[in-house]
Amino acid sequence: MTQPGTEAQPLRVAIIGAGPSGFYAAEHLLSHPEIVVEVDLIDRLPTPYGLVRYGVAPDHQKIKSVTAAYDKTAANPRFRFFGNVEFGKHLTREDLAAHYHQVLFTTGAQTDRRIGIPGEDLAGSYPATEFVAWYNGHPDYVNYEFDLQQEAAAVVGVGNVAVDVTRVLLRSPEELARTDIADYALEALRESRVREVFLLGRRGPAQAAFSNPEIRELGNLPAADATALAEEVELDEASKAALDRTQDRTTMKKVEIIQGLAARPSGGKPRKLVMRFLVSPVELSAADGHVAGMRLVHNILQATSAGTLVAKPTDRLEDLPVGLIFRAVGYRGVPLPGVPFNQDWGVILNEKGRVLDPATREPVPGLYAAGWIKRGPTGVIGTNKPDAAETVANMMADVAQASTLAPTEPGAGAVEALIRDRQPAHISWQDWQRLNEIEVQRGKAAGRPRVKFTRGEDMLAALGR
Repeated sequence: MTQPGTEAQPLRVAIIGAGPSGFYAAEHLLSHPEIVVEVDLIDRLPTPYGLVRYGVAPDHQKIKSVTAAYDKTAANPRFRFFGNVEFGKHLTREDLAAHYHQVLFTTGAQTDRRIGIPGEDLAGSYPATEFVAWYNGHPDYVNYEFDLQQEAAAVVGVGNVAVDVTRVLLRSPEELARTDIADYALEALRESRVREVFLLGRRGPAQAAFSNPEIRELGNLPAADATALAEEVELDEASKAALDRTQDRTTMKKVEIIQGLAARPSGGKPRKLVMRFLVSPVELSAADGHVAGMRLVHNILQATSAGTLVAKPTDRLEDLPVGLIFRAVGYRGVPLPGVPFNQDWGVILNEKGRVLDPATREPVPGLYAAGWIKRGPTGVIGTNKPDAAETVANMMADVAQASTLAPTEPGAGAVEALIRDRQPAHISWQDWQRLNEIEVQRGKAAGRPRVKFTRGEDMLAALGR
């Protein structure tokens, strides 16, 4: 059989997952100077963009503008989008092998990491990932409910997700009404009784994962005062030594900003953020089956042999009276049917994007991974571009070595016919462009960036199907 990659016989690639990694990989593939590639981007959701649509906070519209670059990729005539098509349900690994030379998985990290403490599953304790998906209008979460009638809440973690959740809880309804937050979430947050949020970090301010712009934003919320405890933001000797050694100006500025919050007097705003450091939850207490409080242990920092600082618990405990908990300690990937998976790391078993056979640890011909399902949930949106480039470089190297799948029906029409048969309700790129146009038009009428469709059946109805 002729080696694929020519005009007569293009290299046919299926990308499973239409988030940033999927689009970046498609961009790299379609721009290859010598190999002719056709890309089908397949996602189980009706809409593209993944976490840009369903993970980026609604009050951070500028970050979402990255989709303009993805739209340019989608305009390539050798690109197709099949939304509302689920791998493992509508298409199997065997189906893909029959129609594509290569399959790239970019499904991200779809669930949360657990803390592993007593009471974690009490009513009123939620994964932050679910709250984020809910307020962003993710179709899987539109019917979720969150108890926002509690006056005090705790957000466990100091990463991007924790900061986003904290901000959304403390924004006024008027602020949120100018965003693309899901309508039902806006109405629920209008009725929220949350007035105080504790943001909890297990290490010190110098080790906090949030960026300086994020902490500045938290410190200047129109409807919430922000503060911290002076004794918790004073650097310990180990952190001082580490900063003296690295002279990291960004971290120094971060510490300065946080210490400034601790010294700031109250501004009399209706809501309050209290940033806590060197504390970890060890147990949630209950009243009538609902969260009534959180027990914290105070930590100290100790240096490891690798030079990093880790939190070590002391014998000092504290009870925090909160009725609402959001656990934001990280995302985790989920296994895909028939695809080797590393359960310990929560990623597809791979080496630099090549999927590995778990028995031999040798690459599985034609199977690849990129993004969070490849490396774990690290980095920002842009981090996925070089990550995808690494995987695509290996894909192209394998094409040069004639190490691909050998599809029996590689024509573009064959898989489209199969998808039409298996999932008549699939969404094309043209369908999405129409939905996007409608969302933006609805937003203009309401003075918002867009008003999202949040249910698949409403999207289909808007398309006349």
